[in-house]
Amino acid sequence: MAKIDSHPNVIEVRRRTAEGETQPPPEVLDAEWLRELCRRAGAQDVGFVEIERAELAGEREEIARSFTGARALISFVCTMNQENVRSPSRSASNLEFHLTNHDTNEVSRRIVYELQQLGVRAFNGAVGFPMEMDRFPSERIWTVAHKPIAVEAGLGHIGIHRNVIHPKFGNFILLGTVVVDTPVSAYDRPIDYNPCLECKLCVAACPTGAINPDGRFDFSACYTHNYREFLGGFENWVEQIVESRDAKDYRRRVSEPESASMWQSLGFGPNYKAAYCVSVCPAGEDVLGPYLDSRKTHLAEVVKPLQNKVETVYVLAESDAEAHVVKRFPHKRVKRVGSGLRARTVDGFIAGLPLLFQREVAKARGLDATYHFTFTGAEERELTIVISGGELTITKGLHGDPDIRVRADTRTWFEFVAGERSIVWPLLSRRIRLAGPPRLLTAFARCFPR
Repeated sequence: MAKIDSHPNVIEVRRRTAEGETQPPPEVLDAEWLRELCRRAGAQDVGFVEIERAELAGEREEIARSFTGARALISFVCTMNQENVRSPSRSASNLEFHLTNHDTNEVSRRIVYELQQLGVRAFNGAVGFPMEMDRFPSERIWTVAHKPIAVEAGLGHIGIHRNVIHPKFGNFILLGTVVVDTPVSAYDRPIDYNPCLECKLCVAACPTGAINPDGRFDFSACYTHNYREFLGGFENWVEQIVESRDAKDYRRRVSEPESASMWQSLGFGPNYKAAYCVSVCPAGEDVLGPYLDSRKTHLAEVVKPLQNKVETVYVLAESDAEAHVVKRFPHKRVKRVGSGLRARTVDGFIAGLPLLFQREVAKARGLDATYHFTFTGAEERELTIVISGGELTITKGLHGDPDIRVRADTRTWFEFVAGERSIVWPLLSRRIRLAGPPRLLTAFARCFPR
């Protein structure tokens, strides 16, 4: 202990404290002062939320994994240039996303730095990537969910397209969040209306049909195409390289433009294949004028160029997205790929099923069945899964009279689901046992293509 007492830095810090040169951090952050600090840092709008707000109960545990002692959340927006995002040239659109992403992260850092100088502990999670990839794909990989926090902070509401729409800037924004260990003197509340116009232009423009007019969202359709060069799409590309017999076989699987596009994403940041839902959205006071002046012009100059664009749309085989592209956009090229999403745990399986469920496939095949799943081995769990009328219901435990019972060793089941093992050996070894028509298991698999 004597050694640390004689350290020059220790001596200096103690001197400053004794002579009153070091001020204690504020007990409360004044809301107006903090708002101005955030604006000086580059935020176009900002709001504050207490960490204990009931609507954010699901966020507290996740935030605590990255930052202890959280008391308040600072949510803010940075705006994007509209015309770049609207351009059929996706290079221009992606450049705008990347640059605004960088700016938003910089705003977060500047806010944290200024608070740090006052002795306030603060943490800024990434706007998008990087994320906690050691959790992928079984767990949530983002440290802070910006959207629900922005809504609670009064910065807008979620539109039909699942993006936050700011009342002034529309959906041409990116969101940032700073977590602090000090309460704020006043907190914001959600705005009392939704800026979404319910014009359904995002529905019309989406090449995969991921956004449904009734408000439903097909996660796997959006993820497979728009995020083709992120996460699962990248993994699928790597597997195609590994599985190719030679260069000629690789070129048969992956076109030269696709290889060049993947290189570009690796070199300059992952690129979205579409994000047309953001491009066509006319909501927000700063965006709305031209749309109100002439909806016909907006349709012709913004929506139609994206709809008419000849491009490759990536889909899962025999999925709702594939059927949608063929029917709605016959001039676009369909390419079947894998999603790269593979459950490895029962919890991951439960979380993934609603994201992968193909509603129209289930309806078209008239599937009406109750499944009892009993998992053994590494994880022992029981589930009841009902598919009826194009709806999916999952409940823990075994309920009702099943049409088929599936009893499976957990590890073997997920190897089968991932396509790493055929069903034959597990059935012969009784690691997977069925009681009921095997066709129902086949029908089940078709509702969750991977």
